[in-house]
Amino acid sequence: MNFNFDIYNFINNLENNCSKVQKKFFSHGEIITTYIEKRNQLCLLVSGNAELIKYDLNGNKVILEHFNPNEVFGEIFYNVSINNELFVQAKTECCVLFLMFDFFNEKCDSNCNFHDTLIKNFPALFLNKIINLNNRIELLTKRSIRDKILTYFNNISILDMSKSFSLPFSLTDLADYLGVDRSAMMRELRSLKEEGFIEKSGNRITLLYK
Repeated sequence: MNFNFDIYNFINNLENNCSKVQKKFFSHGEIITTYIEKRNQLCLLVSGNAELIKYDLNGNKVILEHFNPNEVFGEIFYNVSINNELFVQAKTECCVLFLMFDFFNEKCDSNCNFHDTLIKNFPALFLNKIINLNNRIELLTKRSIRDKILTYFNNISILDMSKSFSLPFSLTDLADYLGVDRSAMMRELRSLKEEGFIEKSGNRITLLYK
């Protein structure tokens, strides 16, 4: 999604003008945040890639969301409870802005251009969040592993505006994201390749059916 401001220059120039926003850096594998009940924290991923993760009662890892730059995340998007711990993990080096949702109702003590501009542009960020969540719902409603794989590939193709793209994470993480067994997913990928639906070279996928 296109934004009407340069977020990188904007943050570099104006972040220190707002006392209600913190910028932090994280290395690969670090926990960016853990969702806590009633905290209402909101985060903006400035750079890097991250994932929202939970473990089910059997200890199986589930990737609920994958975050790219300019995407938002935080407790406000989930019904958080003590027995439903969710955490966001950095998949690469990340830069993240932290603020509370009350940010939108409380003005800074000083004349804060950062505050005003971020509020003005957050509707576009939230709209992008809604689109991503709708795509996630569509993906999870698919019954077969093949349908889940092809739906996911189609979404990535549309996002990149190309039939050829690189997967944003490993095949193990892809299985966790699709909520399927990795071995069964690998068999389906081989079948899709043999049947001429896709070409696969490492982490690079090319769609042949579009």
